[in-house]
Amino acid sequence: MPFFAYFLKCSDGTYYCGSTPDLEKRLHEHNHLKTGAKYTRSRRPVELAYSEAFETRSESLKRECEMKKMTRLQKEALVSQRRNPNAP
Repeated sequence: MPFFAYFLKCSDGTYYCGSTPDLEKRLHEHNHLKTGAKYTRSRRPVELAYSEAFETRSESLKRECEMKKMTRLQKEALVSQRRNPNAP
């Protein structure tokens, strides 16, 4: 079962970082349920901006920690690179 580290783009333009074994379910929780993160509940709707797949939960949590330390410019570059894989 794959695990994912991900960025959500919130309605106020900020990014939220998390990890999960089920991206689709977690996105639904962030947008519709109380089980979504407190941060995203007041910034709905959110959309998936970026994700990376890993074989283990440990790997995805390590990457989540790295992603949370990124500056906003680094986050935007990563999101942009994923949308434009051929960009320099």
